[in-house]
Amino acid sequence: MPSPVTPVLPGGFEPEAHYYPRVPNAQLHPLVRSFLHLGNQRIATRYCHLHPEADRDAVHSLLSTPPKVFRWAGADLFHVTDDRGVRRNVVVETNSCPSGQKSMPLRDDQDESGGFRVLLERSFLPALKARRNLPSGRLAVLADKNPMETMGYAHTLADLTGEEVLHVTLHHEGWQDIARWDDGVLSVLVDGEWTQIRAAFRYVTQKPWTRIPPFTRTFIYNPVIACLAGGRNKLLAAKAYDILNAELRDKGLQVQTPETIWDVDLVEVPLWVERMGGVAVVKNPYSNAGLGVYTITNKAELDAFMNTEHSYDRFIVQALVGNLQWTSRTRGHRLYHVGTVPDRHQRIFVADFRFMVGSSPDGFFPVALYARRARLPLVDELTEDSDSWGMLGTNLSVQSEAGWSTESNRLMLFDQRDFNRLGIGLDDLTEGYIQTCLSVIAIDNMAARLRSSKGKLKRRLFRSLVPDDALMAEIAE
Repeated sequence: MPSPVTPVLPGGFEPEAHYYPRVPNAQLHPLVRSFLHLGNQRIATRYCHLHPEADRDAVHSLLSTPPKVFRWAGADLFHVTDDRGVRRNVVVETNSCPSGQKSMPLRDDQDESGGFRVLLERSFLPALKARRNLPSGRLAVLADKNPMETMGYAHTLADLTGEEVLHVTLHHEGWQDIARWDDGVLSVLVDGEWTQIRAAFRYVTQKPWTRIPPFTRTFIYNPVIACLAGGRNKLLAAKAYDILNAELRDKGLQVQTPETIWDVDLVEVPLWVERMGGVAVVKNPYSNAGLGVYTITNKAELDAFMNTEHSYDRFIVQALVGNLQWTSRTRGHRLYHVGTVPDRHQRIFVADFRFMVGSSPDGFFPVALYARRARLPLVDELTEDSDSWGMLGTNLSVQSEAGWSTESNRLMLFDQRDFNRLGIGLDDLTEGYIQTCLSVIAIDNMAARLRSSKGKLKRRLFRSLVPDDALMAEIAE
């Protein structure tokens, strides 16, 4: 078994170790390359031209104002249309510390570290430099999965700083054997000695609050409060979006999401599924990588969900985006997937696309994009034997007793081959970018509301917003 603490020296970045096999030789699609070079001013101008209801100053401001803590995020977006034929991008969820670098073709063929360098150089290092009263110590990358990508960050950070960087694997079980917190300062066990960490790039995504406190003296990028405020908490994210939408109502801006019902007790789930026409998505609010998401399209799927043992007390029920003939009944217009361009067998697949963004002192910037398609094509009519998750589930990560694996055959790159199959264009990327930034701002604002004047989590407020005793018991002090 490899050591959980691995020293990484400068000069060791090897592209084949940190990208999927077909990525290093893929050519970024010219339209995507053009979008990445537009800059926020031109993106904002284009968006306002397409959306005359949007306040121009508000759009420019949101793109140029950096978040306080939620500096790096990835939104998963569905490209949908409604029963009037109006197309849009809706935010399915927003992830703190997202994956995506290993799936992104290089912007510049001469820079093999690609988006790894872009994010660290433009976001992590400036944020670290601006942080005052750091403890002494070393740099680290914290991870709990995805070593292909996390080691890429470690090697790139070592190259940029000229320092040895520690790659530290923090799994749920046994993490206390290699890491500890003393008055908000992280130390890790290196060669039998405890070594302080002054700053860490974090890719701990599975319940990170069980191992890392919400606020720390060691600089953590992103801090765990970003996860609790919505980056890994779908329930609170939905509330954060709702609050921001109310604030921006007069500005002609909003986070577009499927209709969402939050704070749903298990026994209430069938009532809300019925309210949506018997078709809905039920989510464990605190999971990720596709875990804890249940598509409900018939009684058998609902019964299977109700008979599953769950770790938490509250759920969210969200409108299911399906096909035109079978999609959730909501208060607004019914949404359904645009899907991929039909293949030679006339099949259309559900696909989402992830928009990863970072933030610098000058505001937001795009980092990486990729798409994922479902295993099975959409059907016009459902039967009792229909596999709804096979048609609608797009996540590539698969968890088994042997650990995590990836179904990379369903990955769709934003290269010259795959991008054309998605059926999206420059204006869709523009809208997706704005939606991603809006969702990040909403969660960042919520994180600020949850911080006390003493730099602690406002537990009473958090508990009132997330009335879930099981989650409260997990949050590290």
